Amino acid sequence: MKRIAWRKKQQRWLILIALLAVVMIVFDRCQSYREHSQDENILAAARKYGMDPSLVKAVVWRESRFNPHVRGKVGEIGLMQVGAAAANEWARSEGISYFEHTELFDPAKNTMAGTWYLRKGLRRYGNTDLPAAYALAEYNAGRNNVLRWVKGPALTNSAVFFKQMDFPRTRDYVKAILKRQPRYQKEFESKEKIETAKGR
Repeated sequence: MKRIAWRKKQQRWLILIALLAVVMIVFDRCQSYREHSQDENILAAARKYGMDPSLVKAVVWRESRFNPHVRGKVGEIGLMQVGAAAANEWARSEGISYFEHTELFDPAKNTMAGTWYLRKGLRRYGNTDLPAAYALAEYNAGRNNVLRWVKGPALTNSAVFFKQMDFPRTRDYVKAILKRQPRYQKEFESKEKIETAKGR
């Protein structure tokens, strides 16, 4: 009797472990799908504006976790959490008439507007040792705050710039994106190699 009860208990544990494994596999697949769901839009925006798609994707990851329907606390919307002022600036620069901010719930438009705005920051800080750090800080905290932090050596030295940044959340934001970017760089590079091999 004890042996039968022990076997039943063992079977229950094996079933539970198998179910847990299935749940983990399904969750992983869903995460993977979501993480690659916007690659086409990211690549299109990066090509149009001459940007590194891995940086754009890292921003999308940090801002929305690839959910195009996200709304921010101060009116930012979509994948790259683009605010109304930045969206309107992008629309004017692209000659888009009758533009509504809510159009940026469209993932393609959102990545275009966000990438355009990010590129603007990268160009502004092109004379620094790490333009992405400055551009990302501006993307997150705004130009006025970055101007407060770029005093003295911080004008070109990102290590000093990070020290003078008095918004810990912005510092964490920038560091998280820069840490995530190499992962996406590898993904895009291997994708490109596969496409090149298929083209032959």
